[in-house]
Amino acid sequence: MRLTAHFTLAEFTRSESAKRHGVSNEPSPEHLENIKILCERVLEPIRIKFGPINLSSGYRSKVLNHYIGGSLKSQHCEGKAADIDMDGMGGATNKEIFEYIKNELEFDQLINEFNYSWVHVSYNLGKNRMQVLDALKVNNKTVYAIHKD
Repeated sequence: MRLTAHFTLAEFTRSESAKRHGVSNEPSPEHLENIKILCERVLEPIRIKFGPINLSSGYRSKVLNHYIGGSLKSQHCEGKAADIDMDGMGGATNKEIFEYIKNELEFDQLINEFNYSWVHVSYNLGKNRMQVLDALKVNNKTVYAIHKD
């Protein structure tokens, strides 16, 4: 199913973990609408600016999220978040994608995950916080800090 000009539902629901555990990763109609909005408002502009982008994580059912150890409040489970990992793909870097989103787009959360290992971005229609964070490991735990330029 095509969501926008450059994105399909399969890109958002693809999960080796779901296959391995035999769990469904199909979004509800409400979650599907959130995914479409995320594509239209955030991912399409990135695609237009930089060319094809690699989504390392998109929608996660609550069961799948549990299996991978995701946050209980993960916006991935609502279809409102995606992780982008472009490093090593020969195009834009994760840091360039991060800076573009931060400076040019509206979003809810933008997270520099572990020194740009990947970029997490979410969109929450009508409730975007424009929150920019860095994810860090401190004493083997993930902590989030306000991003400093």
